[in-house]
Amino acid sequence: MKAADRPMRGTRTASETTARPKPNLQRVLPEMWKLMRPRRWLLGGSFLLMVINRASGLVLPASTRYLIDNVMGKHMLHQLPIIIGVVIAATVIQGITSYTLTQLLSKEGQRLIAELRIKAQRHIGRLPVAFYDANRTGALVARIMSDVEGVRNLIGTGIIDFLGGLLTALFAFGYLIHLSVQMTIITFVILLVFGLILQRAFKTIRPIFRERSKINSEVTGRLTESLGGVRVIKGYHAEESEARVFASGAHRLLANVISSLTAQSLMSLASTMVLGVVGTLVMYLGAHQVVAGKLTTGGYVTYVMFLAFMIAPIVQLVSIGTQLTEAAAGLDRTAELLSEQTEDDEPARIHALESIRGEVVFDNVTFAYEPEKPVLHGISFASHPGTVTALVGSSGSGKSTIISLICAFHTATSGQVLVDGVDLATVQLASYRSQLGVVLQETFLFDGTIRENILFSHPTATEQQFEEACRIARVDEFAERFPEGYGTIVGERGVKLSGGQRQRLSIARAILANPRILILDEATSSLDSESEAMIQAGLNHLMQGRTTFVIAHRLSTIRRADQILVIEQGNILERGTHESLYAFAGRYYDLYTRQHGLETNLFLAPGEGDKVEETETTEV
Repeated sequence: MKAADRPMRGTRTASETTARPKPNLQRVLPEMWKLMRPRRWLLGGSFLLMVINRASGLVLPASTRYLIDNVMGKHMLHQLPIIIGVVIAATVIQGITSYTLTQLLSKEGQRLIAELRIKAQRHIGRLPVAFYDANRTGALVARIMSDVEGVRNLIGTGIIDFLGGLLTALFAFGYLIHLSVQMTIITFVILLVFGLILQRAFKTIRPIFRERSKINSEVTGRLTESLGGVRVIKGYHAEESEARVFASGAHRLLANVISSLTAQSLMSLASTMVLGVVGTLVMYLGAHQVVAGKLTTGGYVTYVMFLAFMIAPIVQLVSIGTQLTEAAAGLDRTAELLSEQTEDDEPARIHALESIRGEVVFDNVTFAYEPEKPVLHGISFASHPGTVTALVGSSGSGKSTIISLICAFHTATSGQVLVDGVDLATVQLASYRSQLGVVLQETFLFDGTIRENILFSHPTATEQQFEEACRIARVDEFAERFPEGYGTIVGERGVKLSGGQRQRLSIARAILANPRILILDEATSSLDSESEAMIQAGLNHLMQGRTTFVIAHRLSTIRRADQILVIEQGNILERGTHESLYAFAGRYYDLYTRQHGLETNLFLAPGEGDKVEETETTEV
């Protein structure tokens, strides 16, 4: 397939279909209460300030009646200073309360966003590896950073403006009834119909905002992947293909935004028409009532001003309601994320491993990433403390899956993985993994200094321990040549270092962790023969007294392993020491002799390539 024809892979997880799901109010409302409850005193005080603020805002239109009828109509100038003084005082109070509300609620809204982001990140960090397998990294980043943005309107000025608008409308409605029952009842009926239309409109627009969050996550996810894999993209000259993929996602996002803007525009049009109809009716009925002497001129002007105070909040609902709808959609997706069960939330995980010896036993273990497609079949073996178990076999045979089960990244479908006689499915993972050291085939470094990356496994290590780990892993040989020494920035994923240097840092990190169980998954795969020979002594030192599992394609590095398991198609085909397996002249003999040039330098026998490709897709 040409690069230009490649589809946009993984744009949706299994749970994210093309249909627009409605926000789950049963999930959103409890989450809203969780957010509101700790802030109930702040919200209560803000509500009182809002009542004072809105009441102060009504002083000006209320004083207009006395200004026109008494001061202007009856020349009662002695009332003018009183009216002006009351209006100025009310304006000052309104200004102070508005400032205080904005300061309190806007800042608290931003604190809420930070709190939710921290909570979401902490929760995601405790989810099982299977969750990461099913969700794209960029999409998760978008959910943590973007979905919570609109939530500030639940605590911030959005919700207060919403409640304040309703309160102002009630104040105004009561005064309008006092001025003219007939005009107010007619106006109220029209506005009630408009309110019902708005309710239907918001019910329609809410799923659009939820869908927007999904599309944004997908587009962000693909963009993150593209930026991270820029070397692969350039290597295959696929820049134009990636540009088209991103443009497709951007256009989907645009179409969603246009849909919401169309709905908002229709609501604005409806509100404008309602204003026109209500204004016309008030002019017609008001004129007749003034001529008939039922309403004074000042009373009519006051009525019109109060009517504006009643209608304006309702019209404002179009924008405020949209913000709150967006916030509810974002909170729903955040609540959905937070409802995912973490690794340690499983009821069976009740055992804490204080200090382990490192006895690892696989008892008839079967495992499948997908139902009905097992990748391991009845695996049984025992690794005793202080021994080295090597896993060899063709790619996709199940070696890395066995390592994943030892690391408790996954749980056996059937059978048991036992550590010191305790089933790993019942172990509290934090207590176990703190005694585990891992050097994976794909070295991962953070964009920090050499020192920070090595200390990641043991932040409280002494300088002596740090230097010893660097010496054993031969990190000191290249780190001390840099101008910044161990303070050298390694770049994103360690891009400023060579593959061998990155691997040495990873090994030093594992050495510093001082684990009881050590996993070496192709730990020396990125090293040249000279570097490998230099650190092999350090690795031998590290493995002493520890239960070690090694995956290595360079079979010469595992000749002294206590037991070698030959894995093929999810089964243990052969087991024994190097000498016994070599003498047996089976699959291990075939792999070893081919690697040492007695035959072709291939790992696979002729015709086995198709089998590997079938199983590779299920490996992690």
